[in-house]
Amino acid sequence: MDDTHMQIGEVAARTELSLRTIRHYEETGLVIPSARSQGGFRLYTETDVTRLMVVRRMKPLGFTLEQMRDLLDATDRLDAGGDLDTHEREALLARVRGYERAATEQVDKLRIQLARAEDFAATLGARLEQKVPAARA
Repeated sequence: MDDTHMQIGEVAARTELSLRTIRHYEETGLVIPSARSQGGFRLYTETDVTRLMVVRRMKPLGFTLEQMRDLLDATDRLDAGGDLDTHEREALLARVRGYERAATEQVDKLRIQLARAEDFAATLGARLEQKVPAARA
């Protein structure tokens, strides 16, 4: 990936996360800036942005910070490749598959909730159409 560094404001704009949220994720150890400027400003790489996007996508699905940390650890180790033996690689893949299944289950639940919400909004709209008298000319 690119070694170009970005300051936190640019990262916030790209990820649609607040500065406060990005700092919180640093404090919790989820996403640590790759570097600091001479003035002490946080500097992020594309890899850091990718990690923040993983966290941003997991949060609305109800994953905990610990689960986010666990998934990032598993994907980091898989991406690094290195000298993983077959058993360790399969264990990491099983962890990632578990998160994929959990995410899919949450998405299905959210689809049901969204359908119910849309039905409710449509019902209210229809009710208002019936009760609103025609405007007088």
